[in-house]
Amino acid sequence: MQKISVIITGVTGMIGEGLLYQCLNHDNIEKVLVITRKSSGYKHPKLTEIIQNNLSDISSLKDSLLDYNACFYCIGSTSVGKSESQYTADNYTLPLNFATTLANINPDMTFCYISGVGTDSTEKGRSMWARVKGKTENDLMKLPFSAVYNFRPAGLIPFLSLKPTQTYYKTYKYTKWLMVPLKTIFPSYIMDLRILTTALINVALKGYSKKIVEPKDFKIIVGKSTE
Repeated sequence: MQKISVIITGVTGMIGEGLLYQCLNHDNIEKVLVITRKSSGYKHPKLTEIIQNNLSDISSLKDSLLDYNACFYCIGSTSVGKSESQYTADNYTLPLNFATTLANINPDMTFCYISGVGTDSTEKGRSMWARVKGKTENDLMKLPFSAVYNFRPAGLIPFLSLKPTQTYYKTYKYTKWLMVPLKTIFPSYIMDLRILTTALINVALKGYSKKIVEPKDFKIIVGKSTE
């Protein structure tokens, strides 16, 4: 299998950090470029890190974005306590600006977007966050990338050791006791993060038949019917 070079955003979040760890330790990932507002704290021969405060405008990074085969966009924020305009700015405008610039610079790449279970592809449902995510997915698929895949995870259990410096530390510290038993009851929706991160890498390497990738697809992609 050919080796590929990848770009990752959102590495200070649970999915992004888990994916970064997997990519750095994957034989078929040759180079990893992280674009982040805050350092990941990782050091590795494969890793290049760019600190970029304004992720909505990455045009100045053009020369650094060439010759990459895939981008994993793992930035996201909760809708709790936010107006629709605030949530849209973070979860539609930001990823679309980022992806549009990237597509213009490097259209031959595969773009993988982390969305969420329950996303509304019709953009007309009653749930605000689901409508916004649906519009994001739809408009990303219109961009001139080689391929766009929208991943819709549900409940995830991290495989890396939790540290207080991680952005998700406090949330998961107090919910782990609930997530682990629920994984047994809802194995199709609550799973180890490694399943998702492996699926992301496999899709970047081999592609997949669906552009909307649901939790049941993650296990198919990694070759598992159960955890």
